[in-house]
Amino acid sequence: MKLEDMWYQKYVVLWPLIPVSVLFSLIVRIRQKLYRYGILPKKRFPVPVIVVGNLTVGGTGKTPLVIHIAELLKQNGFKPGIVSRGYKGKHKGPVSVFKDSDPKMVGDEAVLLAKYLSCPVFIARNRKVALKKLLQMNKVDVVISDDGLQHYALHRNIEIAVLDGQRRFGNGYCLPAGPLREPEERLKRVDLIVNNGGILKEDEYQMEYVPRPLYSALYTMHKQPLDSFKGQVVHAIAGIGNPTRFFQLLVSYGLQIIPHIYPDHHKFSPKDIYFSDNLSVIMTEKDAVKCMQFADTRHWVLPIKASVTPLFDEKLLNLLKGL
Repeated sequence: MKLEDMWYQKYVVLWPLIPVSVLFSLIVRIRQKLYRYGILPKKRFPVPVIVVGNLTVGGTGKTPLVIHIAELLKQNGFKPGIVSRGYKGKHKGPVSVFKDSDPKMVGDEAVLLAKYLSCPVFIARNRKVALKKLLQMNKVDVVISDDGLQHYALHRNIEIAVLDGQRRFGNGYCLPAGPLREPEERLKRVDLIVNNGGILKEDEYQMEYVPRPLYSALYTMHKQPLDSFKGQVVHAIAGIGNPTRFFQLLVSYGLQIIPHIYPDHHKFSPKDIYFSDNLSVIMTEKDAVKCMQFADTRHWVLPIKASVTPLFDEKLLNLLKGL
């Protein structure tokens, strides 16, 4: 069993790593206080900054939520821009990202943001650098940071934490004994908590994944609904933070899957998506942006959309207008 899998086994305690986790947690708390009391400086910008992040290692659904928020803001008269680190991309930035940008250079999540949003997307290893370049090149009145909850050097006006509603905080320990980047108490200081696909607790807002129609990885205009594969045996590919959620979604629509799990942000090659049969292959859109060049008619892409409770939208807009 991988270390990450052990983190999310509720009753598994990695005793030898606990002293390191305690030290990690202490350092995190000290760092938080140094920024909170102004001992370490924060970079402020002339527009509101919304940070969308999480407390745990791995995917929780930040990118779909960022897309939802950007669309919401545009519908309400704002001009949003997006900054990201461009995780796993080779480009150090700052650089503008477009829907046809090379994910090897800018990262898979940044390409997805640019694909779905008609607003500027900039990446850099340092988000402050990306944000500065974004404002120099574009007229925007609000900036959304995809991830960066722990990047305290960037001043933020609104913090949104996204939780994996199924796995939540795993065994509850900080790294490396558990999945937490910060102690769970950190949630008391964020403005909004979004629960992705789980049972709501107090002060949490519901978010669910809604599948869009599948499209062919070779002929992207060729689409069909997910339930058209009902009863079929398919290969299911996932190189994401929580592949189980993707597999469960396929099974819930009646598909019989042969799962293939790869590391998050995996650099795919043809051998990863071709198998010794003619079965259809369904992959996440995040993975597909790295496979389009060598896919064929067997390969299908499942895009998803974040469906968020209107209460969240209302609260976020009120917070933003009150700044």
